Amino acid sequence: MGGMAERPTVSQKPSSFRRWLLQGQRENPEGFYEREPHAQHHTQSWWKVMCLTGVDYFSTLGYQPGIAALAAISAGTLALSPIATLVLVLVTLFGALPMYRRVAGESPHGDGSISMLERLLTRWQSKLLVLALLGFVATGFFITITLSAADAAAHIVENPLVAHYVEGWNVPLTLILILLLGGVFLMGFGEAIGIAVVLVIAYLGLNAVVIVDAFRYVLAHPSVFSHWMQALSGSYANPLALIGAALLVFPRLALGLSGFETGVVVMPLVKGDSKDTEENPAGRIRNTRTLLTSAALIMSVMLICSSFATTLLIPPEAFKEGGEASGRALAYLAHERLGETFGTVYDVSTILILWFAGASAMAGLLNIVPRYLPRYGMAPEWARANRPLVLIYTAVSVLLTLIFRANVNAQAAAYATGVLVLIGSASVAVTLSALRRKARGQAFGFGLVSLVFGYTLVVTFIDDLSGLRLGALFILAILAVSIISRISRATELRTERVELDDLARRFLEEAAAAKDLRFIANELNAGDAAEYTEKEREVRAETHIPSGEPVLFLEVTVSDPSEFSDVLEVQGVEVAGYRILRIESSAVPNAIAAFLLHVRDTYKQRPDVYFEWIEDSPVAAAGRFLLFGEGDIAPLTREVLRRAEPNRQLRPMVHVGG
Repeated sequence: MGGMAERPTVSQKPSSFRRWLLQGQRENPEGFYEREPHAQHHTQSWWKVMCLTGVDYFSTLGYQPGIAALAAISAGTLALSPIATLVLVLVTLFGALPMYRRVAGESPHGDGSISMLERLLTRWQSKLLVLALLGFVATGFFITITLSAADAAAHIVENPLVAHYVEGWNVPLTLILILLLGGVFLMGFGEAIGIAVVLVIAYLGLNAVVIVDAFRYVLAHPSVFSHWMQALSGSYANPLALIGAALLVFPRLALGLSGFETGVVVMPLVKGDSKDTEENPAGRIRNTRTLLTSAALIMSVMLICSSFATTLLIPPEAFKEGGEASGRALAYLAHERLGETFGTVYDVSTILILWFAGASAMAGLLNIVPRYLPRYGMAPEWARANRPLVLIYTAVSVLLTLIFRANVNAQAAAYATGVLVLIGSASVAVTLSALRRKARGQAFGFGLVSLVFGYTLVVTFIDDLSGLRLGALFILAILAVSIISRISRATELRTERVELDDLARRFLEEAAAAKDLRFIANELNAGDAAEYTEKEREVRAETHIPSGEPVLFLEVTVSDPSEFSDVLEVQGVEVAGYRILRIESSAVPNAIAAFLLHVRDTYKQRPDVYFEWIEDSPVAAAGRFLLFGEGDIAPLTREVLRRAEPNRQLRPMVHVGG
């Protein structure tokens, strides 16, 4: 075999639009060999990222006091609202917060709690579990985008200053807000975080003014507080009855827990320490835990204070549907107590943060989906870039808005389902993690939290199954896309890099020096001298390898066929004078093709590989390849090589005998 010709250069360049669309997609650093991309975004201080995740979390202040009030009224008395909110705060601080601090430590690269559950199973079962959970991730995050935009549009339509001009415009206004949100993310994460910081600071500041004014009034009129105490004691005979009623109301308040999963999903955006490594990003983990704790403490204080303020100062009838405080309890206080000018400013800030609440969900989707589907081969390679995904996510959000007709109430159950499934799966993940670490105290505590969220999810399903149905549709859609993508990408090279041990490298160097890079593909059985003697005799007879020409045996063992890409670790073995190279991979033909290209590029020679035909039908062989990584190896190896190297003169030679 002679030397290898120079690779021809390709002069055609992608269009400027394509370059812009795929900007941020990491190029393959080793030609044909892919590496898992690192974080594609510039990191930011933890408090700025907290604002990005907090636009959803903190925006619930706009409607959470009203939800708590309505739930309390339905349970018997408005006075129960602050106690039910206190239960929510306790679950947040002593359940959800410790749980997600643990998740941050165990999945610091933005995989979220899903990666912890992924490790519990193996092979295709693990992948199917992840796809199912991604269906509920999509449910929660997409509904966050559409519901928040619809709620912002409702605030615009209901505003007395413009109601006459935009009456009935809920759907068009919601679509405009969603398209604007998509436009922000097409510009980049930096712009999104900058907007989030301004909105969160302004919104929390305005809420603090309303709450402080309310408490100042209560302190000046103690009778308001005493009336609340009397209503509470008159409705519940003892503390146990009060606690029981609050627990029954709690599931309706669980939306106030949104934001935790997003907080860990966007971890790659959090700036760590200069000494952080990919294996041990200790600074990023610490700062993310600070983010989660700060957000939980701020929200807990604001929820308790807002619940007391609205319960003590707003009459019960104003909370009911059609009432002046329906869905806007703090806005009601802003107008009533601080004047129309301040109230209008508060309304504008509410509309803006509700519109941008979808930003945290968009950021979560942009971070979590590319970490799973492309790695599984279940999405195109361009799915690692942000802008194509932004366009797809925006289109899906538009479709959901049209389906739900921008109705906030119609989407509430789906939103709750998505949030609770994610939090529930996280609680199960940390419980099982604690059991594996034999931390029995933590396992018991997290187990109790899992029961709480399990109960809440069951209550939600009893009330409304629309969220479960939507989640099932997303799961089916993800499965369909994944299967199509996996089939279409099956003959890609699928190898990150090739690593040789010392003996394998010596075998190849000596063969290359003698210009004899010939490989016999062998399926490992006994692995003794008799096997290699018989295999060499058969292949030489069928493929006419010249007598006396040395050969190397190449053996690929399938490890986990559900994986898509591998680092090929090549081990050299010598058995009775026969030289063997052994590899473990998820797919035999892809591994052989990647190895041959690595040999060609390293030693500047075209290698030859020799196969035997198999006795199997083409359909059965294709099925074995897709599911188990095997099948009809010879033609599949050639197809992988053909796709990877279009130039026939540079392509390793495939020979088949028999």
